[in-house]
Amino acid sequence: MSFRSLSFQRCLQTFVASSFNSKDKTYRYFSSNPAFALQQPRKASYNEDENGDMEWKKLGFGPVSTDFMYSMKCCEDGKFVQGNLTHYGNIEFSPFAAVLNYGQGIIEGLKVNRKEDGRLLLFRPDQHALRMKMGAQRMCMPSPSIHQFIHAVKQTALANIRWVPPPGKGSLYIRPLLIGSGPVLGVGPAPEYMFLTYASPVGNYFKQGKTPLSLYVEEEEVRAFSGGVGGVKSVSNYGPVLKALVRAKSLGFSDVLYLDSVNKKYLEEVSASNIFTLKGNVISTPPTSGTILPGITRKSIIEIALGLGFQVEERSISVHELTEADEVFCTGTAVGVAAVGSVTYRGTRFEFKVGENTVCQALGSTLVGIQTGLTEDKKEWIINIH
Repeated sequence: MSFRSLSFQRCLQTFVASSFNSKDKTYRYFSSNPAFALQQPRKASYNEDENGDMEWKKLGFGPVSTDFMYSMKCCEDGKFVQGNLTHYGNIEFSPFAAVLNYGQGIIEGLKVNRKEDGRLLLFRPDQHALRMKMGAQRMCMPSPSIHQFIHAVKQTALANIRWVPPPGKGSLYIRPLLIGSGPVLGVGPAPEYMFLTYASPVGNYFKQGKTPLSLYVEEEEVRAFSGGVGGVKSVSNYGPVLKALVRAKSLGFSDVLYLDSVNKKYLEEVSASNIFTLKGNVISTPPTSGTILPGITRKSIIEIALGLGFQVEERSISVHELTEADEVFCTGTAVGVAAVGSVTYRGTRFEFKVGENTVCQALGSTLVGIQTGLTEDKKEWIINIH
């Protein structure tokens, strides 16, 4: 079905309105569709036995089928209208879909944490919405408004509330996905677009848990190049890292550290996270100048570090500077703030300070404290979901 054939009335049929309480930054939901009322999520409350068959302590970072997902499509004017919750399951579209044939798609990722009182906390969803809009522009796609994005994320979290791990045992990872779902044969934008949000409970991203990472510097394969899409969260960004990642893991490394594509000299990113170095009181990280993803966690850590009195530099970092670094760490929504114990470059292993009383630990603890409600949110990064 082409997106022009979707009637405006049909799109409005599933309209879901939300009300925002600016005083306590909470949301409550109402539906204009009677059928939707059957799917209304339960009130946020914490019960240890709510999902008693889950072994929360064994959570890794993998797909777990939850209860509901949220979806919406473009209408005649190319704009998204409010969608609806449906039971989690497979989706169906044409084999000619632009996302399958030409990689026209954008992903996001953000976490929901549970407080002891049962409330759900969402971290900086507006920043994720803005990043998706930026990526959609680069990929020639329409995108949901910031309000629609945040609304979809909240609906998904509330509908899957029993899958939010108990405090301190993990998070509910929300995956927003924007894809060219309409059919194309020649290279060009899709005639129809779909926006989905779905969820999975997660623990640590790396299988070794909180053990410091061992990174391998890749010199042959490159992650991104100037003028490409390395600076947006395109679905096509991640396939190219797999070859180097699989090779590094087969050699016993945790992940790959990529260099720039021109000089093969300057640090860029790890496979799915940003990189930082520390020397004395100076924290350095590569600039997001088109080949590096502007991470939300990266941005937050920079702000936290400045608030704690550190000097932060966004600049090109030569791989040879690793010999002088006191600490190295990675940041990302999935990985959090992960200490790097060593980096191997051309057969030489460089080791860094890890563990107690490190800057990495201080920054990570501050961030997690805000995300989980244990530390006062002075920056108004958190949205409470009721």
